[in-house]
Amino acid sequence: MKTPKRIQPLIEDGLIDEVLRPLMSGKEAAVYVVRCGDEIRCAKVYKEAEKRSFKQATQYQEGRKVRNSRRARAMEKGSRFGREQQEQAWQTAEVDALYCLAKAGVRVPKPYGCFDGVLLMELITDSEGHVAPRLNDVAMTAEEARAGHATVIEYVARMLCAGLVHGDLSEFNVLVDDCGPVIIDLPQVVNAAANNHAQRMLLRDVDAITGYYGQFAPELLDSHYGREMWALYENGKLYPDTKLTGHFQMTTASADVDAVLFEIEAAWVEEQNRQQRLREA
Repeated sequence: MKTPKRIQPLIEDGLIDEVLRPLMSGKEAAVYVVRCGDEIRCAKVYKEAEKRSFKQATQYQEGRKVRNSRRARAMEKGSRFGREQQEQAWQTAEVDALYCLAKAGVRVPKPYGCFDGVLLMELITDSEGHVAPRLNDVAMTAEEARAGHATVIEYVARMLCAGLVHGDLSEFNVLVDDCGPVIIDLPQVVNAAANNHAQRMLLRDVDAITGYYGQFAPELLDSHYGREMWALYENGKLYPDTKLTGHFQMTTASADVDAVLFEIEAAWVEEQNRQQRLREA
């Protein structure tokens, strides 16, 4: 196939030997299956900012730290240089998260580096070497659903312990290989301590994944893992080995109007994204 323009420099530098085929095209990137020596990997080519359909980017970027003060000031001012740096930060956020989460015990694709907007990483496959399916393409029994849900919830908790919230978790952002779920698509990952929307995004992530598994094991729909783990996190009592129960005593305090409006808007955005994913599937 014709080599995508942004992958060509990686071929010239010897990082990739051959582009085998396109794998998928999503709202923020296109993914290709590539050969690197004797290994088959995937190359995620991020779309330019104006071509991405990912919504509410500023809410996800809130709280992300930039070590270089000049870059930080430029990003705040929104200058051309600042926009370029913001774009670079968006692209490198995923590879940073992949390294962090792998260390935290979360199953994610192994990254090999991000080069000028192209993330080179492990291709998740099954035992026969075929590309692992997304969760939404996997049929399962109630028992399998309960086991898969427990694993993903554990990963979400481990992510939170590492200070991160996925921010866009759903059945479309989880692959399933012979060893179980693998979390993917992390460019919008949120800083749990520094982002004012982190709690709402965590609850939305947990509700989305629980809603999917709940189709096969309906009792999961009565659980409250998101609220439970956030309460533990806020009180400094959430650890990687914490055993969650899914039980949480709901408060009768007055509703947070801003939070309700955020959830309404987020639900609308998620539905738009879900429809787009279905069209792309």
